[in-house]
Amino acid sequence: MDHSNQGDRPILLFDGVCNLCNVVVDFILRYEVDSRFLFASLQSDKGKELTEKYHLSKDIDSVIVIKSGSAYCHANAVFQVLDVLPWYFRIIKVFKILPNNLLIAGYKLIAKNRYRFFGKRETCRLPKKEERMRFLG
Repeated sequence: MDHSNQGDRPILLFDGVCNLCNVVVDFILRYEVDSRFLFASLQSDKGKELTEKYHLSKDIDSVIVIKSGSAYCHANAVFQVLDVLPWYFRIIKVFKILPNNLLIAGYKLIAKNRYRFFGKRETCRLPKKEERMRFLG
């Protein structure tokens, strides 16, 4: 896979066996304005490498956006994703007026129960042929 311009592209790390996380990845792939994001499951070698590089807990219960040398977790990661979606999805940013600790608590509540609410896969998501260039190993 050629990821020669990977350095300036945001990366979304996600739980590869979580149904909700995979729906989020599919949503981004469908609606993203300029195909900017790259993806890696937290279970992949690249996911583990980036988790270690950014000193994130191996047990983190969040999607993670790595952008411009910073790692964003929880609701802050969601707000980073909104930046690449069409304008009408960005209305969700109105929630930024809430205290950050409240946003994180809400995110963690959903994350903690995601398998129970949305289910879990036996294996990580395999990208479709046309998506492979966007997924890191």
